[in-house]
Amino acid sequence: MDQPVGLLGAALRRDRWITLGGMAALAAMAWVALARMAAGMGGAAMGAMGGAGMAMPSTAPWGAAELVALAGMWAVMMVAMMVPAAAPMVLVFAATMRRRAARGEPAVATWVFLLGYLLVWTGFSVAAGTAQWALHAGALVSPATMRATPLLAAALLVAAGVFQWTPLKHACLSHCRSPLHFWMSGWREGAAGALEMGVRHGTWCVGCCWLLMALLFVAGVMNLAWVAALGLFVLAERALPGGAMLGRAAGVVLIGWGLWLALAAR
Repeated sequence: MDQPVGLLGAALRRDRWITLGGMAALAAMAWVALARMAAGMGGAAMGAMGGAGMAMPSTAPWGAAELVALAGMWAVMMVAMMVPAAAPMVLVFAATMRRRAARGEPAVATWVFLLGYLLVWTGFSVAAGTAQWALHAGALVSPATMRATPLLAAALLVAAGVFQWTPLKHACLSHCRSPLHFWMSGWREGAAGALEMGVRHGTWCVGCCWLLMALLFVAGVMNLAWVAALGLFVLAERALPGGAMLGRAAGVVLIGWGLWLALAAR
């Protein structure tokens, strides 16, 4: 009995590293793409994103091609930021499937769950790109830096800070921080079930982080240092033992920052 158990443990450890390696590679590719996009913004254009060839730093009205490019840009950012944050849940899914396979039970590839998760963030990216398109049309965001006007940035900071203290934020964060509770309350069988679980987890994740993602407009949507800082905060809020308290403390800081910015803009 000891040998099979030991073999299973070794397989689980191996699968964990394979899964982590695959997610790290996916996030790394997204970061490389982001760096290229950011480099392309230096000067007059942002370069081609998915063939759109959009000259982003322009005061001219944006059309359908720019909207598609914006959605693509946001999708790449969400992969870079949110794939690492999904690692704990994906690892639990992968380990569960490995144990099921070892017992001769039906198992589903881990990428199916991750695909469902990323589909939700892709939908969010379309919404975020549409919002940026509308903000550009209303002259509320700089076409050169993709940074919101001071008063809009202040409003976003205060709104995000207040949201950190709401019951909705607490509920969404609790689901993101507790993989085992998620499995016990929402397990689904088969590939369709794994995809549905990924979508459900992604929905909780968007509910937890959507206003934090809106803060990308505060320092510039393609400010890579700011993108990385927000991504690390989201990961810390989910993974650290005191993540919930960290989130509330950050809420106080965001409210103070927003009020200061609003006063300075007057």
